[in-house]
Amino acid sequence: MNGKHVVVNDLMQINYVYALTEPMGKNFSPDFLPELSPKELLKLGIFGGKYMTDCVGEFPSDWFDHAKLCSVRHNPDLNFFGVNASQSLAEWRRKGWIYIEDPRGWFQWYCRYYLGRRCPDDQRQIKRWRAIRRHIVQIERNCYPGHLDCRRKQRQAVLHWAYDSRKI
Repeated sequence: MNGKHVVVNDLMQINYVYALTEPMGKNFSPDFLPELSPKELLKLGIFGGKYMTDCVGEFPSDWFDHAKLCSVRHNPDLNFFGVNASQSLAEWRRKGWIYIEDPRGWFQWYCRYYLGRRCPDDQRQIKRWRAIRRHIVQIERNCYPGHLDCRRKQRQAVLHWAYDSRKI
C-alpha cells in the first residue's frame, strides 16, 4: 500500500492500481453488513486455503498472521467445516461472476472493499452477497441452532460470504 493507492503485482494482475476512498472497515453500504472481516475469515479457514496466497503483500500483514493457507493446492481440510464448498474459478468465469478488476472473484472484491476501495461493481457484489441469505434460511429450517455438523458444506459456503454460520 502506498498512501491512498494500492499497486497490485501478483500472478493474476500486474501493475493494477486502485484508490482507497474510505477508511478500512468503515462506511459500508447500508445494505451490506458482513458478519466477519477478511482477517477473521482467513483465520477460520476458507476456500481450501489456496485463495490469494500469492497476494499477501496487497493487504495488511496481520490479516495473514493466523490464516489457514496452502500455496500448493486447494485443501478442504483447512476449511473451518473441513469440506469443499467451492466451485472452480473456471466455473465462476463461465457463470459471469468475475469482474475484470477482481479476477479472483467475490472474496477478492470483499477484501478490497473492506480495505477502502469502492468501484463500479459494488452494487452487483452486494446483491450477490444478499442472495446468500437463502442458504442461511435452509440451514435454519433444517438444523438445530449451533449443530455445526448439520449441512457442513452449506455452512462452509455461507462462511465464504462473511456470514458467521457458526452462529446459525
